[in-house]
Amino acid sequence: MKLIEARQQFISSWGAFGTHWGINRTMAQIHALLLTSPDPLTQDDIMEELDISRGNTNMNIRELINWGLVERVLIPGERKEFFTAEKDIWKVVKQIVKERKKRELEPMLQLLDKLENVEGDKRDKHVKTFIDTVAGIKKLGRQADKSLDVLIKAEENWFMGTMMKFFK
Repeated sequence: MKLIEARQQFISSWGAFGTHWGINRTMAQIHALLLTSPDPLTQDDIMEELDISRGNTNMNIRELINWGLVERVLIPGERKEFFTAEKDIWKVVKQIVKERKKRELEPMLQLLDKLENVEGDKRDKHVKTFIDTVAGIKKLGRQADKSLDVLIKAEENWFMGTMMKFFK
């Protein structure tokens, strides 16, 4: 397979994978393009390469910057903005986990804290079932939160070594 074909397949596949980790297909495709580009790209470069509109490109680049996956690069003497993606995949994974935790898990835990304090007679089977269910989900969520904190703070070698011991 030639580089151009492999790169196109990677960009297309990364776009599909991105929908599983909480971002839209175009956003993931822009990320893949920047991941595989040795040099920073302009918005025009991205638009041309992926055949997408300026608005779509601009919106998705801003969101990738918000996620901490892409950054603006200033090139002396250039008037255009350039963009690049973090190339260290371990850092990328940690950043995605961190963002998903912030956007999904933390709000869910806050909601469960509120729901656990439902008013009513705790002896009533409906109230008890509701409180027990919420408490069980909250407990699992807190354990997931702690595990994700460990992953976010972990160094790649330590984490991979620990995972290998776990699966042996």
